[in-house]
Amino acid sequence: MSAKRLPLGPLYYEFSRHNEPRIRIQPGDTLVVESEDAFSGQIRTNDDRRDKTRIPLGNPQTGPIWVEGAEPGDALAVTIQRIEPLIGQCATRTSDPLQLCQWLGTECPHGTHVCPIRDGLIHWSESLTIPYAPMLGCIGTAPLGGVPTTGPAGPHGGNMDLIEVCPGNTVVLPVFVPGGLLYLGDAHAAMGHGELSASGLEMPAESTITVELRKNQRLAGPRIESPHELMAVATGCPMERAVATAYAELILWMERDFGWDRWRAYDLLTHVGRISVGYYGIGTVATKVARRYVLAGGSFNVPGG
Repeated sequence: MSAKRLPLGPLYYEFSRHNEPRIRIQPGDTLVVESEDAFSGQIRTNDDRRDKTRIPLGNPQTGPIWVEGAEPGDALAVTIQRIEPLIGQCATRTSDPLQLCQWLGTECPHGTHVCPIRDGLIHWSESLTIPYAPMLGCIGTAPLGGVPTTGPAGPHGGNMDLIEVCPGNTVVLPVFVPGGLLYLGDAHAAMGHGELSASGLEMPAESTITVELRKNQRLAGPRIESPHELMAVATGCPMERAVATAYAELILWMERDFGWDRWRAYDLLTHVGRISVGYYGIGTVATKVARRYVLAGGSFNVPGG
């Protein structure tokens, strides 16, 4: 049976429980989702400019997606199968140096830069290519209280900008409202750790996802599961606090699900833990541990392993 499709439609700049679902799916369904780029389609050539007077917000999302049976306290496990460019190119820009102005100055050119994507490569210039390594900058569920924009990240997911939100991995998100109301977008053809200029290689995309429902998970925040690693995600400034929060959640995850003593897990992660950084300006991090370490010290099977 072919996958369901959610074509490009209204662009949402909030993870809102107030929007009507655009599609309803069953747990286990595979869905192809079209999304616009972070610039809302304003940059297609090197002569184009981002016009915030007309579209002030960025990172438009496609959704919401209603998952049958999802209730508050559950979790949605979203496995990313593929992310493909919709128009064969990506774009970035170098305005708004923000915290770097102290060293680089404020006379930053707009720096619109459009790059073709072909043969598994991003053609940065005639002499330089970057491997195509797609990921989703934004994915999240609708919170019960408040309506966060697509700028920050938080317990609902949101603008995490982590390179591990990529094909082959599963993003696990808390459910706060009936149906979950899943949104996604802000696809990047590639991105470095920290998203230094606040722009990845942005592209309109077609993302193929499979959505599973995990009952009674009661997660404090997003998790990411890869074939070889487990990751806990947290956001906050100063970033040291986000690192502590994410490591604490990873330790408690190892304790609850895999039989680890929390202090032994704390000791282990001191030596084998790893950190991935999302957009540095909002302090998003993922703390990571290899599955082989978790399985060697615990007494339970890894979910999805």
